[in-house]
Amino acid sequence: MLLYLINPDNPVVSITKVRSSRLNKYRTWKPLSLMVLARLTPAEWSIEVIDENLGPVDHQRYPRPDLVGITAFTSQAPRAYEIASTFRELNVPVVMGGIHATMRLEEALQYADAVVTGEAEAVWQQLLEDFQRGALHRVYRGGMGPPSRIAPARHDMLAGRYYLGSIQTTRGCPLSCVFCSVTAFNGGKFRHRCVDDVVAELGEIREKKILFVDDNLIGTRRDHLARSKELFRAMISAGRTRPWICQATVNFADDDELLALAAKAGCEGVYIGFESPTPEGLAAVHKMFNIKDNRDLAASVRRIQRHGIQVVGSFIMGLDTDRRGIGELIAQAADRYGIDMASVLILTPLPGTQLYADMERDGRIIANNYPEDWQYYTLGYPVAQYHNFTWAELVEEMTRFGNLFYSYPKIARRVVRIARHTRSPMKVLVGFVMNLTQRSSHRFHERIYARRIRSTAGAGLPLADTGERTRRPLLAGQP
Repeated sequence: MLLYLINPDNPVVSITKVRSSRLNKYRTWKPLSLMVLARLTPAEWSIEVIDENLGPVDHQRYPRPDLVGITAFTSQAPRAYEIASTFRELNVPVVMGGIHATMRLEEALQYADAVVTGEAEAVWQQLLEDFQRGALHRVYRGGMGPPSRIAPARHDMLAGRYYLGSIQTTRGCPLSCVFCSVTAFNGGKFRHRCVDDVVAELGEIREKKILFVDDNLIGTRRDHLARSKELFRAMISAGRTRPWICQATVNFADDDELLALAAKAGCEGVYIGFESPTPEGLAAVHKMFNIKDNRDLAASVRRIQRHGIQVVGSFIMGLDTDRRGIGELIAQAADRYGIDMASVLILTPLPGTQLYADMERDGRIIANNYPEDWQYYTLGYPVAQYHNFTWAELVEEMTRFGNLFYSYPKIARRVVRIARHTRSPMKVLVGFVMNLTQRSSHRFHERIYARRIRSTAGAGLPLADTGERTRRPLLAGQP
């Protein structure tokens, strides 16, 4: 029996095709969920994991499989449905899963023979048995299981084609930010895998650097931090200290012992969601945790950096509290905090979030020709009606941020700071390359914005104001 597990590409807006730019390999990593399912698949199956982000794939050139499994984030959904249709035309059954299929079950059922909702580990083997008996169900509800259910991934799959390996040690997030669907998908309870299991799996990863894909590696409570320290000590003891990066909340900075252990265990960088430079913006997205107890964000960043760990900050633009000049305000805040790199996203109502429910209720979602328009839900395009910006104005703010924060003099100053904190030529090189990668990404989007979004918006108006809400390509000049 032959099984294909496929991670789709987004053919319109993808900037992660490794073959198109050498810099892209630094922001592409293995499809971990598919490699976990590969581990759970019985030995009588032959498995092929296919990641379209590595380059174009002609699925019809591959041997005909017996079953196809496809995962997808929201922006990948149109391509996922296209792939599913291709195989179903060949009478090959298709199973879909992942966060988008979970949040848009009825939609996904139109394109697949079966849909797995939630975490697939609990139902995957039953699904395969049902398929072999010719009794595939339409829906398999995986739900949220105990962390002991999380199997180690098959890290031998797609070996040698990525700069970063990946691993997951926790699931769930208690913060419930309005723009994030993690709580809806993985729950609000912080669930930890067994430390010994994580350390053993780290030994199977072949890439030289590792990404911890946890939405928040360290958690928010004392017991969460204690578990993180336990993990880092076990990694040090076992010699599993290859360089790694992670996502965490800003309280990462509050415990010097935690930071020292993380650095000794191999931590080179942390991605922190600062979200907004204003208290009003943080309140709007339910992230007041960032400034709890009058936190000095710049001091927090410095404490992390003193341990040789680089800080990447994420911000969101287009909040109802934002005003003109927000691009410059974010650039100034990122400079003031002293972060080593910044990523700015456009407020995007992803299915399953409170933001989506609120915007849908108020009729503010403009890119609503589903499923086609899901391809624009990349966090890099305007897709809704924003209180204080036309789409063209929001694009101007994004461009303003990029021009200020990723100017060559600013990049040079950050690289000097990285050298001072880390005293590592390799970390300096990585910081320099990543800043250039982000500069390249902003320039890429500027060209796309100029050619498409502004022409779609007409005379500086959002699509909603033109009276043409649906049933035409969202972006003028779309290929």
